[in-house]
Amino acid sequence: MIKIEGNLNASGKRFAIVASRWNEFFCDQLVKGAQSALIRHGASEESITLFRCPGAFEIPQVARRIASTKKFDGVICLGVLIRGATPHFDYISSETTKGIGNATKDFDIPFGYGVITVDNLDQAIERSGSKAGNKGEEAALTVLEMCSLLEKIDGLI
Repeated sequence: MIKIEGNLNASGKRFAIVASRWNEFFCDQLVKGAQSALIRHGASEESITLFRCPGAFEIPQVARRIASTKKFDGVICLGVLIRGATPHFDYISSETTKGIGNATKDFDIPFGYGVITVDNLDQAIERSGSKAGNKGEEAALTVLEMCSLLEKIDGLI
């Protein structure tokens, strides 16, 4: 059996990070995690561009526009949604997830999903850099691995 999988090499690639300003304290931690992961694996500071949008709902539109420029090898989507007393959380998290998923289907580059959806502040703290790790870092590592895997698949054709 032949086994093909991606590796974590960011050298020579360009990355976009799309981050919401809503819940900015937590989003900033996700951005730091993503940036750190990319640099740790060979990306230069100049190869990473941060795009800020108002909230999570806007992330898919910005990510799609970025992908359409064909100037980036991967897009890392970061946001934080904290459940409140109304169903607003459910609508926004659903549409954000669908939008990023649809962009993944429509563009031939990896999109990292680093939008955390939590019930309370403690969970936001945990997922943006404490006990449960940093979901921004995880999204960046996923994009790196997918960039490599897709290149290897292209090499087979």
